[in-house]
Amino acid sequence: MRAPVLLIDGRSGSGKTELARAVVAGHPTAQLVRLDDVYPGWGGLEAGSQAAHEILDAESPRWRRWDWVTGRHAEWHTLDRDRPLVIEGCGALSRQNRSLATFGIWVALDPELRKRRALARDGETYAPHWDEWAAQEDVFLTRENPAGLADAIVDGHDVTVGLARWRALLGG
Repeated sequence: MRAPVLLIDGRSGSGKTELARAVVAGHPTAQLVRLDDVYPGWGGLEAGSQAAHEILDAESPRWRRWDWVTGRHAEWHTLDRDRPLVIEGCGALSRQNRSLATFGIWVALDPELRKRRALARDGETYAPHWDEWAAQEDVFLTRENPAGLADAIVDGHDVTVGLARWRALLGG
């Protein structure tokens, strides 16, 4: 990518999506890739992280949406290397991805509140998969240490701090 790239990572329910939406809303040319749209099912955290790397490393970056209803890959989405890019989701901030990005943010929030938020958002669809997903997060966090790779750690209670840091980086 030639334009600035922001990676937003954190555990499920921490506030990553809220921060990413705010960043993109403040920068109309910015593109957003939500790894929730990329993960190939509930066991797909590692594949989502690898898909982020493929986007960042590609001459002609694109990503393929996962259709959660049919359980299959769906349409492709093409990205513009000359427009700012935000990739958010658990798995975004790996060592290999961070080396190709401009800025990384880790969003932190206590486990009880994260779980309440995630289940309030996704309800019974997510509840049976919570432990499986959390185990994948544990493996990723132990191996990659995304919080240690981050330029900023943002409290999930107030994601405006992360937003201000990104706006300052873009000069506006």
